[in-house]
Amino acid sequence: MSDAASREVRGATQGVAVEMTGLRRSYGDVHALDGLDLHIDPGELVVLLGPSGCGKTTALRILAGLETQDAGTISVGGRDLSHVSANKRDMGMVFQAYSLFPHLTVLDNVAFGLKLRGRSRAERRTRAGDMLDLVGLGTQKDRYANQLSGGQQQRVALARALAIEPSVLLLDEPLSALDAKVRVQLRDEIRRVQRDVGTTTLFVTHDQEEALAVADRVGVMKDGRLDQIAPPAELYSTPATPFVAEFVGLSNRVPARVAGEIAEVLGTRVPVLAGSATGAGLALVRPEAVSFAPDPEGEARIVSISFLGPVSRATATLADGTEVLAQLASSAGHRLQVDDRVRVEVEPRPVLVVGA
Repeated sequence: MSDAASREVRGATQGVAVEMTGLRRSYGDVHALDGLDLHIDPGELVVLLGPSGCGKTTALRILAGLETQDAGTISVGGRDLSHVSANKRDMGMVFQAYSLFPHLTVLDNVAFGLKLRGRSRAERRTRAGDMLDLVGLGTQKDRYANQLSGGQQQRVALARALAIEPSVLLLDEPLSALDAKVRVQLRDEIRRVQRDVGTTTLFVTHDQEEALAVADRVGVMKDGRLDQIAPPAELYSTPATPFVAEFVGLSNRVPARVAGEIAEVLGTRVPVLAGSATGAGLALVRPEAVSFAPDPEGEARIVSISFLGPVSRATATLADGTEVLAQLASSAGHRLQVDDRVRVEVEPRPVLVVGA
């Protein structure tokens, strides 16, 4: 079956654009949103990532109509929804808690929104069955929530949200209640389903790995605003601010001296990113850009090694007391031991340099 035919069978949409402009929301003296601007392209999956209290969930709830902004506008598909009630916004939501009805079967849970919309019984059952097939639970349609695992219940919640063919799908920390293995499996499933269906999607999480794995673009939030929004690889490799560099992934802070567009970092000349400090500073260097070469005359000493399966992380201390973390293939990590003297080498990847 062609992609187009598959989408037609599954009730896919072409997606709609979402515009959130100048959103502000305060709770007393706390500014949850401070002039947030966010554009989501039709069919795009955007993840809002950030620490607790950064405003990401407030933004999602305002888009859903569950909270009201103090200022700013919201438009979906060119229609101003700024003052439209939640039940008229045509949003599908999946929460951290599965929120399934325990007295209804899986099929009836998925069909519930269609029933509220006055669809016929036959239409409800067909559509709900299609959505359960989409999430891989077609054979579980006659079970009840308490007969399913947490991951299966969240799949049912996803199928229910998609069954009504929403203009926008909203996912609020949907995987945080699941164990690590199930979380990885379900995040990949969510991405697959979203691509199949084509619904414009806003996904909120505090888990950086989750965000990088599923998003078309990731928006990193701080203090109610976007610090940066970019495709995952760009966000990781070229962070626009120190906050993004240190919140997304791990970063070493090592002495550097910047002259023009080049920084001297641990004896290696590397390009600097826009926004870097000049003169003496600290370079934010990713651990995978660092390697340790055994050298009896080396300037650093290994102080710890952690085996993490295919990769290992080793920490070395420089003569001035600076600690440097390297992420290595475990085959290379096995050749190092605590107290070994090593030479620290840095790949010439672009780095952001901040003031010392």
